[in-house]
Amino acid sequence: MTEHPVHVVGAGLAGSECAWQLARRGVPVVLHEMRPGRSTPAHQTGRFAELVCSNSFRSDDPYHAAGLLKREMESFGSLVIGTARDAAVPAGGALAVDRDLYAEKVTKALEEQGGVEIRRHEVTELPDGDVVLATGPLTSEAMSSILLGLLGEAYLYFYDAIAPIVEAESLDRTKMFAASRYGKGGGDDYLNAPFTKDEYLTFHKALVEAEVVRGHDFEKDLFFEGCLPIEEIARRGVDTPRFGPMKPVGLVAPDGKRPYAVVQLRQEDLAQSHYNLVGFQSRLTWGEQKRVFRTIPGLEEAHFVRMGQIHRNTFVNAPTHLDKLYRLKAEPRVRLAGQITGVEGYLESAATGLVIALYTALERRGSFFQPLPATTALGALARHLTETSAEHFQPANVNYGLFTPLEAGKRLKREQRRQAYAERALEDLGAWRELHGVRGS
Repeated sequence: MTEHPVHVVGAGLAGSECAWQLARRGVPVVLHEMRPGRSTPAHQTGRFAELVCSNSFRSDDPYHAAGLLKREMESFGSLVIGTARDAAVPAGGALAVDRDLYAEKVTKALEEQGGVEIRRHEVTELPDGDVVLATGPLTSEAMSSILLGLLGEAYLYFYDAIAPIVEAESLDRTKMFAASRYGKGGGDDYLNAPFTKDEYLTFHKALVEAEVVRGHDFEKDLFFEGCLPIEEIARRGVDTPRFGPMKPVGLVAPDGKRPYAVVQLRQEDLAQSHYNLVGFQSRLTWGEQKRVFRTIPGLEEAHFVRMGQIHRNTFVNAPTHLDKLYRLKAEPRVRLAGQITGVEGYLESAATGLVIALYTALERRGSFFQPLPATTALGALARHLTETSAEHFQPANVNYGLFTPLEAGKRLKREQRRQAYAERALEDLGAWRELHGVRGS
């Protein structure tokens, strides 16, 4: 095995997972991170794997595509998922974490991992040798210029929004009730603020009329559907929020009735001192957020630890620029990982870093190998990035629509179909690992 290191630029979810996997597989790593010397509009600390949009890695159901992806990653000893389980907080059927504890644990693990050299500085020139660019959706100007030089065209972009966080002690819990939708998880992992019809209509009117922070004139509004600001959802119709983040299905209030609409608050930390307004990412001005969101039952005196924010996320047109091994076609020694590739979400970002590490370790071993099959969640992400129409390419979370379809035959019910996808994926993943001699966790 050659001794020159792989330079991993960016210690977010993708970069941290990639560096961990490489080092654990005997490949030396230089991990570059510009924070805290230079931060971004969304980050608050210099810790690795800082979560800025949500504390949730979404569903942990083994037959859900996101739950399946977690299990595939865990089979390779994932740092991101293993640490998430160590720092987990109650979240019903989802895997959510104490964000501060999570970042501390990931940072410590990489600082103590042999074979990882950490350099705290901004990378302004492309390093020699093998490089993994995991600079995230808020890539610095210097790195953006490097990529533009390699790609010969501008990035695509979309706007991403962050939900507000409130202090638990400032909530009036007499107007709220604890419950998880359909009783999943602990059954009471969320606080729920219920609305009557009149309360909801008043809230909706205030939401659509509130002042928003406008982008530059030359930037059109282009939101990712999975992270729409709540006010944008509200503008699509008076009932749209009630069928989205404010849906009351699966919830029963203490009076035995289902609310007309509901706002769910998810625990942010193990101390239960902070709660996140689920699905309430926003680009309202901060003053308007306080005014409008304090009309939510129980939030009349809420103290906001963090206001909703909006920032521009950038990503490349992956079908044009990436091959199935995440290499830039214009510069194969450079691989892209994380949201800059066009995957969406913490989980998916980390997954790309893991796969790149597997491929790089195999290359260093001099092995011939096939990419992970698209019957697996890990392989399906690459299928989306490389086989989607370049003209219509947009970021995507993992979902079974990205997988190789099941064989034609008798029609299966939804749960049976999901189970079939998951069982096939784990079987094919095991076969791939055995064929290529790749060890698991």
